Amino acid sequence: MNARGAIGFVLGSIMGAVAGVTAGVLLAPRPGAESRAMAADAMNDAWDTAVDSYERGARVVNEKINSVRPGVDATTDELRAKVDLARERMDQLRDSLSDAVTATSTQVQDAVTAVADKVNAAADDATAAGETAAESVRIEVVDGDTE
Repeated sequence: MNARGAIGFVLGSIMGAVAGVTAGVLLAPRPGAESRAMAADAMNDAWDTAVDSYERGARVVNEKINSVRPGVDATTDELRAKVDLARERMDQLRDSLSDAVTATSTQVQDAVTAVADKVNAAADDATAAGETAAESVRIEVVDGDTE
């Protein structure tokens, strides 16, 4: 649309609005004050209806929330109890595992010490018998399969 067409459109719109207002004022069935009062009453009725609907909706929502809340609270408490129990079990398992690792570590250390003592005693015996350390060492391979 060019500038001349746009100006013509705007002027036509303004002229149409003026003609519409003039026709409305001249052809109105009631005086302006009465029309405004009717419009205000209609708006007040619509506002009151909207407020009533809002209040009813808010009341229904609050009732639903209050009816669901005890169940949610009970479920939440139950879940918290389960989580606490799981934490206690994890602590017990951690302590038990720690004790088992400590005991096994002690057993392994004792076994290593015993083997070292036996190796040293065998080396001492071999040295006393006049053998070199390598001659007294015997290697035995044990197969885990028993057929």
